[in-house]
Amino acid sequence: MGGNISKKVKESKIKALKIVEFVLEKKEKKPVILDVSKISNFSDYFIICSAETYIQTQAILDEVLKRSKENNYDIHHYEADTNFKWILVDFFDVILHIFTDELRKFYDLEHLWSNAKRVRIKLKS
Repeated sequence: MGGNISKKVKESKIKALKIVEFVLEKKEKKPVILDVSKISNFSDYFIICSAETYIQTQAILDEVLKRSKENNYDIHHYEADTNFKWILVDFFDVILHIFTDELRKFYDLEHLWSNAKRVRIKLKS
């Protein structure tokens, strides 16, 4: 049974890294992946990213939705606040948070989940 869980977490990590690629297509410069698999009972990975404006957060969302469909990633649901300053995309095992820079600093999920291990993201030059 333990092997199945670790295989699932590994597959989730691959998915999280792929989703970050989608985010980077829209020029997001500071994405973070947190491995919450050992401290969360509802997800394996959080992706936290941000953009300067709500228009850019919407562009990131549109890219993620399009590319997820192309890659057959099931999205449980997604939601946004009324101004698109915080968008959440739930892939079951991976949760993507897209913030404006202002709200990312305000909510500081990286600090809130500071006991989660950060996954290294290799950025293309």
